[in-house]
Amino acid sequence: VQLQASGGGLVQAGGSLRLSCAASGRTFSGYVMGWFRQARGKEREFVAAINWGHGSTYYVDSMKGRFTVSGDSAKNTVYLQMNSLKPEDTAVYFCAARAGYYSGGYLLRDMHYWGKGTLVTVSS
Repeated sequence: VQLQASGGGLVQAGGSLRLSCAASGRTFSGYVMGWFRQARGKEREFVAAINWGHGSTYYVDSMKGRFTVSGDSAKNTVYLQMNSLKPEDTAVYFCAARAGYYSGGYLLRDMHYWGKGTLVTVSS
């Protein structure tokens, strides 16, 4: 199983980026796909999630309205559209997968598969 995140880069504050997470090696029906990020010197944190096939999405409160997670089952790819980026959004972003349905109410954790991260740098 492989998860490959891409789409990171350097963007000015207020700009946008779309991250992609290409999944391979299995079907992810029945899985929840999550986006996480880790800023330098900080712990990894949950950003957003989507229940694969079901389409329900969840966000950390600070991302609501700015970030949108979506999926394309034909391409086995999950996306994270990030708008109105702020310097504090600078981090390495990771995608991950976990078997089962995520209903929210707690920070997503205990992921089964992780991809390598992609660096997002937001300049002020």
